[in-house]
Amino acid sequence: MSADRTAETRSAVRELLRRIGQGDPESVAELYAEGCDWRLDWPEEDHGRADTPWIRHRSGRADAAAHYRELAAHHVPEKAATTVERILADGEDAVVLGEIRQTAAPTGRAYTARFALHLTVRGGLVVRHHVYEDSLAVARAFASGAGGARLP
Repeated sequence: MSADRTAETRSAVRELLRRIGQGDPESVAELYAEGCDWRLDWPEEDHGRADTPWIRHRSGRADAAAHYRELAAHHVPEKAATTVERILADGEDAVVLGEIRQTAAPTGRAYTARFALHLTVRGGLVVRHHVYEDSLAVARAFASGAGGARLP
């Protein structure tokens, strides 16, 4: 892979992360291609649950904007933090490694989850967005009942 392509990918990923940090879903969505391959590493039967509606497959800019709006609506913004530990880039692919700290708005439960985000960038736009995270930590924070008792 060319060094130029890797540098372009790294630059696009940094811009994406900057916009995510600003919290403007429409601005973030501008960086996604229509037809983006968007996946979340969650059990398929849990996609689109009422308590975690942002967890589902997406495919384009409108879907990307909706994801970030839904994510924000279900969390307490002033109690959110993300630490990006490393961005690994090779050609058009990048992996972002880090940790999120959030508080579920409906339950008030805080959670911490490690994540890996695999992105592919072509022509300055994200064409693949695959997230691998501690889905159990998220599910427990949003589960009904004291302490998320319905989950293992």
